[in-house]
Amino acid sequence: MAPASSPRAREDAASGSGVSGLLTAVASGDRAAFERLYDETAPRVHGLVLRVLADPAQAEEVTQEVFLEIWRTAPRFEAARGSAFGWLLTIAHRRAVDRVRSSAAARTRDVTYERQASAGPYDSTAETVTALLDAEQVRGALARLTDHQREAVEMAYFGGRTHTEIAETLGIPLGTAKSRIRDGLRRLRDHIGGER
Repeated sequence: MAPASSPRAREDAASGSGVSGLLTAVASGDRAAFERLYDETAPRVHGLVLRVLADPAQAEEVTQEVFLEIWRTAPRFEAARGSAFGWLLTIAHRRAVDRVRSSAAARTRDVTYERQASAGPYDSTAETVTALLDAEQVRGALARLTDHQREAVEMAYFGGRTHTEIAETLGIPLGTAKSRIRDGLRRLRDHIGGER
């Protein structure tokens, strides 16, 4: 009866029996070991990356980045901390997730830029025309007031005078000045509100 093997030994056997040894050789700069490591692990690494990204073109790019990182960081692998193949898949998963986040951030930037670009420049001409039309509408409504109402409203809102000053200037009681302004404003509101 054959002895039971450890999960790590079974994983190494399933992935080519020696990923750890190949990775150790890659750490010392062995290019042939790197080629064998690539041949034995690339299909599964690429499969994981493709599942995360769901985009074949990006998955190919990220798989290349993963193996470049493996080549550069192989000396950091510590067999005591886990399986070699698990280490490779961790790098692959991290790179794929980073690409997903980067793509999402790029889409957000593109959408924001598009919104800002399509908002169009500020149109001062339209605002000027609107202001002129509003002023014309106010002048037309003022013309519909009685002479006393128009005089009191113009003194208050165009002349900047207080109710007391208007009453003194016109020689009328303060209550009468207030009534003329209030009645004039009501008629203005009715005329302007009715025209809109």
